[in-house]
Amino acid sequence: MNYYEKDSEQRVQQDHFVKINNRKDLEITGVKEVDSFDNEEFLLETVMGYLIIRGQNLQLKNLDVGEGLVAIKGKVYELSYVDEHHQEKAKGFFSKLFR
Repeated sequence: MNYYEKDSEQRVQQDHFVKINNRKDLEITGVKEVDSFDNEEFLLETVMGYLIIRGQNLQLKNLDVGEGLVAIKGKVYELSYVDEHHQEKAKGFFSKLFR
């Protein structure tokens, strides 16, 4: 097993936590990829499926790809997960929105 295979295995097994402080600071672990984002919506691929974050004045505060950590600031209105059966549909829908 080489270095890259080891890293990808660790990322898959990573825990997923969401921490919200006063509805304005958000920390998320277990993030595999940031698919798209703007000031009203983020689409993240996590180890537990796709996570959609909606709000106002959302800004990417910190992104650590190696650790799978994302920090977002702004007013959070909604967090929702897309289950496994709808992941491709959600990804296609959001990719069309952000072209």
